[in-house]
Amino acid sequence: MDLFEKIRTLPTQPGVYLYKNAEGEVIYVGKAKNLRSRVRSYLLEASQANAKTGSLMREAIDLDYILVANEHEALALENNLIKQRKPRFNILLRDDKTYPYVKLTLADRYPKVFVTRRLRKDDAAYYGPYFPGNLAYRVVELIHRSFLLPSCKVDLSRYHPRACLQYYIHRCLGPCVEDLTTPEAYKDAVRDAQLFLEGRHAELERTLTARMMAAAEAEKFEAAARLRDQLSTVHQLQEKQRIATAEQSDDADVFGYHFEDGALAVNLFHMRAGKIVDRREFFWDDLPELLEANGEAAEERTVPDGESFQAGPFFSALLKQLYIDQHYVPRSILVPADFDDREALANLLTARTGHRIELAVPQRGEKRSLVDLASQNARQSHTQRFRVLEPSRNAIQEALADALMLPELPRRIECFDISHIQGAETVASLVVWEDGKMNKSAYRKFKVMTVQGVDDFASMREVVHRRYKRIRDQQTPQKNLDQPDTLGAPSLRLPSGARVGDREPQPAKSKEPTTMPSLVLIDGGLGQLHAAADALESLGFTSQPLASIAKKEEVIYLYGNEDEPVVLDRRSPVLHLVQLIRDESHRFAVGYHRQRRAMRDRDSELLNIPGVGPQTRQRLLTHFGSLRDVQQATAESLAAVVPRKTAETIWRHFHETQSAS
Repeated sequence: MDLFEKIRTLPTQPGVYLYKNAEGEVIYVGKAKNLRSRVRSYLLEASQANAKTGSLMREAIDLDYILVANEHEALALENNLIKQRKPRFNILLRDDKTYPYVKLTLADRYPKVFVTRRLRKDDAAYYGPYFPGNLAYRVVELIHRSFLLPSCKVDLSRYHPRACLQYYIHRCLGPCVEDLTTPEAYKDAVRDAQLFLEGRHAELERTLTARMMAAAEAEKFEAAARLRDQLSTVHQLQEKQRIATAEQSDDADVFGYHFEDGALAVNLFHMRAGKIVDRREFFWDDLPELLEANGEAAEERTVPDGESFQAGPFFSALLKQLYIDQHYVPRSILVPADFDDREALANLLTARTGHRIELAVPQRGEKRSLVDLASQNARQSHTQRFRVLEPSRNAIQEALADALMLPELPRRIECFDISHIQGAETVASLVVWEDGKMNKSAYRKFKVMTVQGVDDFASMREVVHRRYKRIRDQQTPQKNLDQPDTLGAPSLRLPSGARVGDREPQPAKSKEPTTMPSLVLIDGGLGQLHAAADALESLGFTSQPLASIAKKEEVIYLYGNEDEPVVLDRRSPVLHLVQLIRDESHRFAVGYHRQRRAMRDRDSELLNIPGVGPQTRQRLLTHFGSLRDVQQATAESLAAVVPRKTAETIWRHFHETQSAS
């Protein structure tokens, strides 16, 4: 049955339809209250006259459909299929980033607290979302300081021989080591963190006060002081909350857009408690085929170049992808254009969230002024994005911190790369980006010492360990200076003949930093990322921001959120910065590897040939360029550089060896 016959036999029930091309690839997904009526509209001559429908119908050769019970199910299924199949003719949400949540793993023996962007059905408690994104990190940091719950990757289902650095700097209760804490004390800390995250500050204050008084009466003054500090933190948060809720109003999301020259910029304002707490930007630069919709109600906006942009169908697709799968949806969503299934989408979101969702298209008043404000900002975003204005250094730092979920603006980024040929002469490079530019004086080279053969993961683990062991040792100096250090700096010894009473030699002043960088960046995929994480955790740096960038996919993996790689737009200045640092690390590693190969060639088997000494070897390598070229040279070519007898000896050495092998 051909496509047109199949369309004529479609049922009249609600459902989702999928157009496919000759390769069987889904190229468009749509939903309809009446499948036959909706899909037959594609066959009309007027519909095929526009760019999108004409291109779609010329490419489509097959059609599948799925029947559902009602329009709500059709909306949800359409959204899921678009996200799974990513059809070319659908409007796709490129920036599929969600705002972070704080996760408390209540199902674990000793619960931990994390920042995550993905909600799972895993018996954990999720709190959020947090605006802006780095607020979640500040909350988790406050929980570390006040309630001493960890975020590390250490397996807490069993005990370990010693605690990590977080315990000794009073950021963790130490559940990984037996007898450092008790299950009862840890349970109290988890309960306090729950009350804090749930906003039940009055109850938390009563609990902390009672425990503080009990600890003071038992003369456990150190525990009482810690509880006093927690009470002080709760009091400060209560004061801030009273100020923030003085003019309480419902939460809202406000959309605005600007379309020009075939490119679209959308701004989303998040309003919480009557205040704009964050702004989100979306960009599309490949919309010519999507400028007009297929018979759906839409607001048409004419732009300076004469193109018409149908905003209604666009926002219909955008809102479905943004909100249908979200755990939290604000009570009010303001959009600049109306669309057919607005009421159906609002009813679906209301049913899923349990509270009424208003999806409005304001025409006047304060709400319309908010939409206009968002549109004005979208115009500015369009100018900065598509007219190639160079963003400021601070703007790039803020965008990088937001994209990679860093707790603070990055000032120093250190990037590692491994270079070798079939495991030979394995080396590594470290390049440093600092305060907006590459700091070449801080570059470092590493010769991999403990790895044989091809093992990039072990090589990365060794190099990262060697690099940051020095920082760890500077932060916590070793008591025994005579103990040799195979991975760090050499130990300090007295010179021969020196006596104990003599003045000790002073180590040379090092230009190495004494603190960890804002971000450790790895050139590679998940294997290299986890190898670097193992090295950092073995040194006690369990909360160090760590990421890797894969060459082919150009996606960024964040350690701790590997299931949610960061996919940045190819025009993003953040991606350009990360690529710049990665490429510089690769260049530096390859250069050092070539240098090592050249040194290996200089110490080549030429010296094993009778009649060839260091000077003759140097003349041959200088003339021919490498040992391989010397091996491939004829006796006549060699005789032009060395005596004829020596040239024949060299030629026989290489060719007789090859014949024998």
